[in-house]
Amino acid sequence: MKIYNLVILYRFWLGIVSLFIGLFLQLTELGDIWASIIFYTLSFIAIFTHFFIGPLRLVQQPMEEGKFEEVEKLLNGVWFPGLLFKPIRSTFYTLKGNLAMMNQDFESAEAHLKKSSSIGSTLVDNDSSNKLQLGMMALQRSNFKEAEKYIKAALSKGIPDKESEAMAHLGMVQVYMNKREFRAAKEFFRRAKNCKPKNDQVVSQIKDLEKYLARIPG
Repeated sequence: MKIYNLVILYRFWLGIVSLFIGLFLQLTELGDIWASIIFYTLSFIAIFTHFFIGPLRLVQQPMEEGKFEEVEKLLNGVWFPGLLFKPIRSTFYTLKGNLAMMNQDFESAEAHLKKSSSIGSTLVDNDSSNKLQLGMMALQRSNFKEAEKYIKAALSKGIPDKESEAMAHLGMVQVYMNKREFRAAKEFFRRAKNCKPKNDQVVSQIKDLEKYLARIPG
């Protein structure tokens, strides 16, 4: 597996080497045209996959191990993100956005996540997660209109885990409380509770809101 990872990491340069070997064999008496074609084919595959697939296959392990500097280095190795296939490009910008959020660079995080969302990737989980994060960032800025748009989009696409779904419903509670539509706010609060979240922060928020909403008629 380590050899395979090294091939992925250095395949552009391996492709260049393979190209020169093909040219060398073609222009000298050491090989024939068929040997050159083999090296040309290997060169094409290596260079094509470098630009259109990138090194994202290598990102999973360092992400799981919390080696975010290594993840950032791999992502910075993508020279032309616009050439990546759509789902891969969407994942690329999502990862860039998540890293920016970890560094508390919320402006860059929002820009990257919006790029990912605008691509229209077929990776539904990835797209709903992006929209939820954009909605939560909009809530932090008290931009309730934009928050409602993104969180509703995330919910309509389907959020894969109950913790995130609960957060989305709680976000909608804030939106409708701001609009003073308390009946709708209570309905989204009920949905958040039904998710049965385990996250301490989400559970605490539910308890605080429950006390507040209990005093509101409707």
